[in-house]
Amino acid sequence: MTDAETISDLIGRVALKDRKAFSVLYQQTSPKLFAICVRILRDRNEAEEALQEIYVKIWQRADRFATGSATPLSWLAAIARNHAIDVIRARKPVGDTIDEAYDLADSAPNPEMQVELRAEGRRIDSCMERLGEDRATAVRRAYVEGLSYQELAEMFSVPLNTMRTWLRRSLLKLRECMEQ
Repeated sequence: MTDAETISDLIGRVALKDRKAFSVLYQQTSPKLFAICVRILRDRNEAEEALQEIYVKIWQRADRFATGSATPLSWLAAIARNHAIDVIRARKPVGDTIDEAYDLADSAPNPEMQVELRAEGRRIDSCMERLGEDRATAVRRAYVEGLSYQELAEMFSVPLNTMRTWLRRSLLKLRECMEQ
């Protein structure tokens, strides 16, 4: 059984409220989810607390995991990522008075910046199209969704070193394209 199949099986057993399967799932996946929390929250104590809450969510939502729609580890990673982002959002102080709100600068981009951002977005899209569909998908999954080289290699059915090469060369091509 592959790691993905094992994790998928464990999630299925957790959906049936199997505590032993939950313990094994925690042992096998907590290092990866903790790393995601630390990377997003940038605070080890906060990441440890978030990890506990994430596994409560996994226990409660295991029955919602649909095999085939996502890899089990990416499903778990999405829960971790979303929770960590929610923690960051909850941290932000809320202005109590109108005077405090008045003193804040408008963080929305001005019209000139919006035009520049749209143009930059179109350039990125154009450069991504030059990579080819599989390479562009791998880059998006790695750098937007946070999938590991190993997960991508399994997803595309290529050796790990091939995936590393794909991503390295794709980033170099993107850089060249963006500098033109």
